[in-house]
Amino acid sequence: MIDLAGDTDDSVSEFAASTPLLSAETSSSNLDSETDDTATTPTTCRRFELGPPGKCGVLLPSPPTSGCRTFKLLEVLSGHVGSVSCLVLCGEFVLSASQGKDIIVWQQPDLRMFTKFGNGDGSVKALVTVGNKVFTAHQDSRIRVWKVSRGSENVFRLVDTLPTTKDYLGKFMKQSNYVQTRRNHKRLWIEHADSISCLAVSNDGQIYSGSWDKTLKVWRISDLKCLESIKAHDDAINGLVSCRGVVYSASADGKIKAWGKEGKTSSHLLKGIMEGHKDVSFNAVVVSEDGKWVYGGGSDGYVMGWEGSCDSTKWTRVCETKAHQMAVLCMCLMGGEYLCSGSADRSIGIWKREAFGRITRVGAISGHEGPVKCLQASDMRVGEGFMLYSGSLDKSLRVWWVPKDSLVAKHDPKEEDSLIRTS
Repeated sequence: MIDLAGDTDDSVSEFAASTPLLSAETSSSNLDSETDDTATTPTTCRRFELGPPGKCGVLLPSPPTSGCRTFKLLEVLSGHVGSVSCLVLCGEFVLSASQGKDIIVWQQPDLRMFTKFGNGDGSVKALVTVGNKVFTAHQDSRIRVWKVSRGSENVFRLVDTLPTTKDYLGKFMKQSNYVQTRRNHKRLWIEHADSISCLAVSNDGQIYSGSWDKTLKVWRISDLKCLESIKAHDDAINGLVSCRGVVYSASADGKIKAWGKEGKTSSHLLKGIMEGHKDVSFNAVVVSEDGKWVYGGGSDGYVMGWEGSCDSTKWTRVCETKAHQMAVLCMCLMGGEYLCSGSADRSIGIWKREAFGRITRVGAISGHEGPVKCLQASDMRVGEGFMLYSGSLDKSLRVWWVPKDSLVAKHDPKEEDSLIRTS
């Protein structure tokens, strides 16, 4: 957990790995009552338990009562001037960013607005946290680095922009460092030529950035230097995820590609290609912790899954599920069991991973008034369930409690879910 009190030096502790819990200061006026059995937001099914001395209280669901549904809407957070485009959980904070250029820091457990930063720096498309730093990707094709500093009104302080001035000056004199980006226009290979749409962090001290310019770039966290630029796809890159030394890129060209290093080489090589439906864009990608299962969300509403491994060069499609009526815009995993999908149809799907990588719908959440653009699940157990955070084009961030004991697979004849078998 970040300590914002005390001395004024720039050193701060790293973000806590766990996600804190919520207090009972949640207004019941924010809890919408739905008539659909799959959309669950009761107003009375909550109780507050005090934690040990010095610890925060924990918001838990009360025992089921008449009229209670499965999922609980705990809070609706408003304050963004534009559509919520991305969010991240980091210790005592929840950070959400918008297309209105603002980044809001919500402090847990009461989820009050702690501060804002980033105004005027271009529409925010993605953000990640590493230690005491926050990296934000922007529509103006730059990545900004913010440091959490103590003893300052501006707690999140801008410390650099990528590519850095040092990196730029070291390369701009050589013509060999320039690449053709479009007709009669060149840029240094360390620069993105279009909006940066996604970021991912590896466990070996690197950050990856994907852009609408079709390139994947690799940055070293220690000195913020751009190490590599890969012409990864034939269309915009929409999603990135890193696992066990392999980075997976999802693109509007209808492909998910796996990139990794071989032996002692410092460059990333193409390790595998996962193809979706013809003329369908992939908007999101997630991978299981062991690297065995990869899932992609498409613009046709399908979630598709592949089996392989981080060391594999061949990926076998194992499922394709009609998950939503409209495009899948985002996905996240909860442990090794559940997958959550957000859609342009304004709903959130909850899926359980079954044998052979197949997924089965176990629930659906509605409540947002616009497409669901970003999702994050807390890996900390809360009662007998988990916390799910969703951001939408309706400019709100919503906090849900999802009880695991209610996630029972239900057969839906309208849901097209097939296991793909290959010889």
